[in-house]
Amino acid sequence: MIRMPRGGGRPILTPRETDAFLNASDAYPMPSVGLGLPPVSDGLYHGYEDVDVVPPELYARYDVKRGLRNADGSGVLVGLTTISNVHGYNKTDHGIEPDEGDLVYRGYHVSDLIDATQREDRFGYEEVAYLLISGKLPTHEELADFRARIDSRRQLPEGYLGIFPRATHSHNIMNVLQRATLLLYAFDPTPDDTSPTHEIDVALSLLGRWPRTAAVAHAARVAAENDERLVVPPAREGYSMAETVLDVLRSDEGFTHEEAMLLDVMLVLHAEHGGGNNSTFTTRVLSSSGTDAYSAYAAAIGSLKGPKHGGANTKVSAMIDDVAAHVRHWDSDDELAGYLEKIVRRQAFDKSGLIYGLGHAVYTLSDPRAVIVKRYARNVARAKGQEARMALIEGIERLGPQVMRDVKGSTKPLCANIDLYTGFIYSMLGISPDLYTAIFAMARLAGWTAHRMEELYGAGRIIRPAYNTVMPHAGAPYVPIDER
Repeated sequence: MIRMPRGGGRPILTPRETDAFLNASDAYPMPSVGLGLPPVSDGLYHGYEDVDVVPPELYARYDVKRGLRNADGSGVLVGLTTISNVHGYNKTDHGIEPDEGDLVYRGYHVSDLIDATQREDRFGYEEVAYLLISGKLPTHEELADFRARIDSRRQLPEGYLGIFPRATHSHNIMNVLQRATLLLYAFDPTPDDTSPTHEIDVALSLLGRWPRTAAVAHAARVAAENDERLVVPPAREGYSMAETVLDVLRSDEGFTHEEAMLLDVMLVLHAEHGGGNNSTFTTRVLSSSGTDAYSAYAAAIGSLKGPKHGGANTKVSAMIDDVAAHVRHWDSDDELAGYLEKIVRRQAFDKSGLIYGLGHAVYTLSDPRAVIVKRYARNVARAKGQEARMALIEGIERLGPQVMRDVKGSTKPLCANIDLYTGFIYSMLGISPDLYTAIFAMARLAGWTAHRMEELYGAGRIIRPAYNTVMPHAGAPYVPIDER
């Protein structure tokens, strides 16, 4: 039973109430551990090496677009959209020509959207979410109505907290957010309704509830580790998305208006990024099958979790920590470039040979999101005494591309992407690293919703690409088991 403290306030759950048997590790070992790996299992565990690893020359022979990419690195055209444009190069008769990056939401440059709201000292994420979902900028009345509808869904369903915290133990909070989303399906009286009205209602509900569910999941993990009571963040009305996130995550510590405005910039920049990014395309693939909204968004969360997608921000943060620890003089270009060279030569950090936060599938000369966020991050960095660390990150951005070119002999343009700065900004805002990608998901929900609507009511055809069969034994005679 959930109890309220005397005088009202935040509900409190004891460790016993939030720590169930589901939090324990599986008592039954994985087959490879419990039964070992004797020779008889070689075909099972290593058979893929002979059949699943397709020779690279076959991809060229059949003109297969691996990763849905053309030979020049550009994306294969699979659809049409009116939602956004991610521009990073021009395609000419001579091939790909690098260009300065640009990001446009429904015809508006994202830089203009951010600069306008920041100049007026008001939060912009809700306005941008409305723009992405409805296709137009809201009036004062429409924006107030939009925010009120999100506010009306801040509270979690009756009985939800009696179930949800017990299932929050996980190695990654993104999996928790997936479970939270699918659990909300069970509380919806018409969860499979894909009418426009219900789709908008689900999106508004998740915009209102995801910050609190992520905060509860994080708080439950910390409470379990420290054997403390779980204090459930209250549901506040009238807060913007940025204020809500900081409020539920930082609890009694509080936050400043400047911090919330910086987070608002991050939310706007993460709200949408074209239909081809992995998680948005995942949303479109599932939506094309006609499945429910909860399933589509849960799948998108699973995609965003990947280290090659939204999970890259935590990898960047770990790399910057490593660089900071091993470079004695952060303002020395020679020292910094020398250590970056070790990283590229697989002699340092995670030995992957990658400088995380550099390079992008579309952007070539610049990532407009990184350009924008640096401008707004400087004031907070100055206020928090983090100017030296920001200068270190800017040094990685400035020196890293040339180090990559020198070591790898590449001539491909390489620019910093927003992930190079995301973790640093979140850390300045007092946000735990395990929540970085969850906040990304909260912001991207607006874009996912727009693309789901476009797929459901625009394209209207299930996505079903083709695979060419190159199996070596097509038509092979069946061999009886006693003769094998």
